[in-house]
Amino acid sequence: MQHFRLSIIVTAICLAAAFYWSGVTGAAIALILGVLEVSLSFDNAVVNASILKRMDERWQQYFLTWGILIAVFGMRLVFPIAIVSAATGIGFVGVGEMALSNPETYAKHLEESHVQIAAFGGMFLLMVFFSFIFDEGKELHWLGKIEEKLAHFGKLESIEIILALSLLMLTQYWLPEAIRHEALVSGTFGVILYVIVDSLAALFEDEEEGEQLAGNIKKAGMMSFLYLEVLDASFSFDGVIGAFAITQDVIIIMLGLAIGAMFVRSLTVFLVRQGTLDEYVFLEHGAHYAIGTLAAIMLISMTYHVPEVVTGLVGAVLIGLSVMSSIHYKKHHAD
Repeated sequence: MQHFRLSIIVTAICLAAAFYWSGVTGAAIALILGVLEVSLSFDNAVVNASILKRMDERWQQYFLTWGILIAVFGMRLVFPIAIVSAATGIGFVGVGEMALSNPETYAKHLEESHVQIAAFGGMFLLMVFFSFIFDEGKELHWLGKIEEKLAHFGKLESIEIILALSLLMLTQYWLPEAIRHEALVSGTFGVILYVIVDSLAALFEDEEEGEQLAGNIKKAGMMSFLYLEVLDASFSFDGVIGAFAITQDVIIIMLGLAIGAMFVRSLTVFLVRQGTLDEYVFLEHGAHYAIGTLAAIMLISMTYHVPEVVTGLVGAVLIGLSVMSSIHYKKHHAD
């Protein structure tokens, strides 16, 4: 319970603020949004935990303090406003005022930016998935020989980038001509950002000794922190847009998603501190397959609407199967 104490406090504060802003209805909607955010982001927490456990204590604390502020105010409030501002040409302050005084118009502009958001986030998450699948150093394979064969392809130079960009080009055939350029540019930026963050993180690691150089620990931690924040942003895009289907009150949306984001952070720390990834050895696999599925859904959503419940159910099923496989694996090896 100690890992979730701060999340409970933040939840109480957010619900009180929602009640003050919009009464009982506002507080209830904020709570619903928080629950949805947690249910849709469990796979995010698992992947975050796999990265966080490799970071030192100092950067773990940064992730829980500055990271939560960036996640709540940056990714779920400021960044969507910045996207609408860039798409419409309206100033940032003007869009912020629109979000508060005319949320219907703001939601409409945000929805019109869905193609760029889905292409960017989808390609970034696809790179996360491919980097796991084609990791030749991975010793344990959830899908047995199939996954083992895929891991061998990791020997091919830049196989993840080749496949990701090829899929991005392939999606152009299913997109209306009017949005192809936006999707291509945004998707390419998603791949580029992943490559930059991943390359900088590798730059500060001593591959010969298998450990980080003392002088570069801070930089390596910073790059891992940045990677986690970009990953969180990719997960949060569709959640922000989907929240407008429940309410168009930007303040309530921010408070509700803040509750969810805080619990995802606490869940991440819980998984690290309890050694859950070591206990359930296929949990990380299930989370990455859920990320791959989410990436595919985001790319498909550029043309066809996919209900958020589908995303949540697919992720839950994959996580559940990975837990069951982990239990079976542990019993088998115990025998």
